[in-house]
Amino acid sequence: MKTIIEGGRIVNEGRSFEGTVIVEDDLILDILEGTASPRGSYDKCVDATGCFVLPGIIDEHVHFREPGLTRKADIESESRAAAFGGVTSYLEMPNTVPQTVTLEALDEKYRLAATKSHVNYGFFFGATSDNVPLFARLDATRIPGIKLFMGASTGNMLVDRLDALRTVFATCAELGLPLMTHCEDTALINRNMAEAKRRYGDDPDICHHPLIRSAEACMASSSLAVQLTRELGTRLHIAHVTTARELDLFTPIDSAGRLPSITGEAVIAHLWFADDDYRRLGALIKCNPSVKTAADREALRRALTDGRITAVGTDHAPHEPADKQGGCAQAASGMPMIQFSLVTMLELVDAGVLPIERLVELMCHHPARLFSVSGRGFLRPGYKADVAIVKRGEPWTVTPDMVQSKCGWSPVMGQRYHWQVRQTLCNGRVIYDRGRFLPDSRGEALRFRMEADEVPGRKQK
Repeated sequence: MKTIIEGGRIVNEGRSFEGTVIVEDDLILDILEGTASPRGSYDKCVDATGCFVLPGIIDEHVHFREPGLTRKADIESESRAAAFGGVTSYLEMPNTVPQTVTLEALDEKYRLAATKSHVNYGFFFGATSDNVPLFARLDATRIPGIKLFMGASTGNMLVDRLDALRTVFATCAELGLPLMTHCEDTALINRNMAEAKRRYGDDPDICHHPLIRSAEACMASSSLAVQLTRELGTRLHIAHVTTARELDLFTPIDSAGRLPSITGEAVIAHLWFADDDYRRLGALIKCNPSVKTAADREALRRALTDGRITAVGTDHAPHEPADKQGGCAQAASGMPMIQFSLVTMLELVDAGVLPIERLVELMCHHPARLFSVSGRGFLRPGYKADVAIVKRGEPWTVTPDMVQSKCGWSPVMGQRYHWQVRQTLCNGRVIYDRGRFLPDSRGEALRFRMEADEVPGRKQK
């Protein structure tokens, strides 16, 4: 089957130009620059007139809650929300029930996704203090990397003893596995919470959250991660950076386009909200690490273009509305954002925070490069035809009936947007078309391998 996407403005690999994308079955066959219609016959024509044609978004950081927490969300509902938002691939975190810390649990997630996920999927393997011997048995072409919780987790997924941390970092370096870390200092947070409870009661008001899950706690843990990386040669990606101080830990991609060995991720919540928003939204924007000051938010926004932030994800983490009641001690941390991540970033494009070409690098190209995603993240002949088509037009407002996530709410309800995702193509098929969803669509398991221009050091099995 041949599909033509014509009339749009293609944004890809640092350029924006009028052109046509030709798709055959699930692959990009050709990309033609210019406004002339290509010759030949096509089974399907997608009219992208007045639109921007982007690679499908790769969300490198989501929590879809399946298995074990499906009252909050599941693979079907959240991958549907992804399709509505122009997201064609996601990398999911291991803190489900059971945790993805055994080979059997990893296999089960891939089995579930094969029958339920509407878009493409990959699953991180979780580190604990005692499962490091399993790393060598992992198929490195099947996973994006190892996820390590240096804070903000419970049970055996919290790894904060120095000897255990060194073992995880050293083993990832030896095997060439990327290591993605959640960096907060648990001891500092516990002291801050104890002091807040002493002063304000058993469930301090949500406005104290960024003081409890403090900038100091983030900086201490991130600094330790960087120190261990420099000692042991790990490929480190620090998740959801939230503070201006942490940005000094990162260096931009070099002039040759090589990724540094230490990179940072920003997520939508910390780029969009600031501590003043707690008064308006309360625990709806409670997440870990916390939403911090307006000055931190502005520093993160600047880092999108100066190269210190390498990728943008969502940390999509749904909870039922009842879970979000209470203050710092009682309300659950996390929010659903995958459906509205692309349009939110496009609003930042309108605000002059970053150009649309940089958005594509942060949300498509760099996630693919960081985790060696095979054949995706770019509009290139021979690559999978994952495409997001977006358009700026009449403003619209997020209402509850629009929300696809199973939890039924979003922190951006009531938000006014000027951009819309018009169509989403995944593996060459239109799976979302201007409000219409194709429920029978199924994504594919992502594969991870080295490309010629990617970071070195990953071993293949």
